[in-house]
Amino acid sequence: MITLLDYGAGNVRSVINAIENLGEKVRVVSDYEHILSAEKLIFPGVGNFGSMMSILGEKNYTGALKDYLLSGRPFLGICLGLHALFEKSEEAPGVKGLGILPGTVERFNIDLSVPHIGWNGISIKKQSPVFSGLKGDEKFYFVHSYHVVPDDDSDVLTTTDYGIKFVSSVQKGNIIATQFHPEKSGTPGLMILENFLKPADDKDSPFSVSGDTKLAKRIIACLDVRSNDKGDLVVTKGDQYDVREEGDVRNLGKPVELAKRYYEDGADEITFLNITGFRDFPMEDMPMIELLKQTSRKVFVPLTIGGGIRDYTDKNGRKYTALEVAAEYFRSGADKISIGSDAVLIVEDYLKTGVKTGESSIEQISKVYGNQAVVISIDPRRVYVKSPDEVSHNVIETSVPGMNGEKYCWYQCTINGGRQGRDVDAVTLAQVCEKFGAGEILLNCIDKDGTNSGFDIELVNSVKNAVTIPVIASSGAGCEEHFHEVFTKTEAESALAAGIFHRKEVPIGDVKEYLTDMVEIRPAKNTG
Repeated sequence: MITLLDYGAGNVRSVINAIENLGEKVRVVSDYEHILSAEKLIFPGVGNFGSMMSILGEKNYTGALKDYLLSGRPFLGICLGLHALFEKSEEAPGVKGLGILPGTVERFNIDLSVPHIGWNGISIKKQSPVFSGLKGDEKFYFVHSYHVVPDDDSDVLTTTDYGIKFVSSVQKGNIIATQFHPEKSGTPGLMILENFLKPADDKDSPFSVSGDTKLAKRIIACLDVRSNDKGDLVVTKGDQYDVREEGDVRNLGKPVELAKRYYEDGADEITFLNITGFRDFPMEDMPMIELLKQTSRKVFVPLTIGGGIRDYTDKNGRKYTALEVAAEYFRSGADKISIGSDAVLIVEDYLKTGVKTGESSIEQISKVYGNQAVVISIDPRRVYVKSPDEVSHNVIETSVPGMNGEKYCWYQCTINGGRQGRDVDAVTLAQVCEKFGAGEILLNCIDKDGTNSGFDIELVNSVKNAVTIPVIASSGAGCEEHFHEVFTKTEAESALAAGIFHRKEVPIGDVKEYLTDMVEIRPAKNTG
């Protein structure tokens, strides 16, 4: 029996699913006595350091957790479960950590995008049974803005490079903690979990004191999900956001089955966009909740869910905040949530008042779950102008002139599935959302959607150059070369596609094979 400490924030469902997938039973802590009596304890954490320590105190878990850690029994901390072991964190000045390991937690102070999101390697500094069976060149999934700085070098198990060389895991006796997420790292991650659950001899553990690691560019499979005319959830794909063909909703497959196929094909992440949106479903009956639960049992890479994450009142008059909606998604298996139309309205209000209320969905969710959990989905279209002076928006000089020879354009944000244009440009939207606490931008393009003509490089560069958070390029991919183009002509950290994957026109494995030796990637053959 494995005891899992769930303090109430983040996606613990995937950790439970991974453990059960390995044949073990899980007991979730509901009382401090469960911690004291545990034989093996796993503490996964995502979110804010201060919020975590406050909740641990409120639940009377802090003392029991310290006693367990000092007892010498096996412990595995994941992400924030690593940070909790240290004395303090820059994320929450004045808040004390558990202090089991001497040292602090610091924010990345680098020239690269923060958060550090994606698949990176580890340089193993000492042998450990937890790495038994690995080769040492595997990549693992990271998503964080802060990293630990131990005072004692002997506690360092691995390091990883991202602007600086930072500590990506520690081990002291039976205490092991990782910055990366084993439960989201495919077969290598499951192997680490299995090694913790059923320790083997460490003689097969890889060991390499030197060696730099590199962050891989991510290939993301996107599944637009909606109800068809029969009421069944299907994966569909629009042509410039029109998902109907001969009157019927395009049906490109069942969501869970496709997600599993993409995971096995080597997708680095999977994104579900609920384009049906909210109707009158009570929260507990929303179809996307069950979809996430089923997918997270079979897919061990990050899952993002978008659509309908806003304040909501159901048919019974029950009111839900955006934070409650997001929380239900996280607890059902989502790692990140994507906010689209609501983000535009939030930014419009801010541009009018200049006031951050702290009440917006972006602010609420990022405060509790961390900015790495909030993705902003932008749906812009080109608007051509003859001169930059014609509008007050961010205008670029384009190499693709308009129908009347215009040499300039701006990117107008839209809402309601691209049906309504707003007086906000994509660059401004991205910048304000970053200020509000968003951790990533999903950058679509209506003009490119369904064209298979390649990503809008000018759009990607204009937004990427304006923010310090990661950007996902989306819309327009039609061949392997388009992924190479966006990764070499922009600084985008990842690229997303849908239709070409659904129709098997360009399989994910072919994209990765093409990019091999030209772009740093996580090889499909190593994904399991």
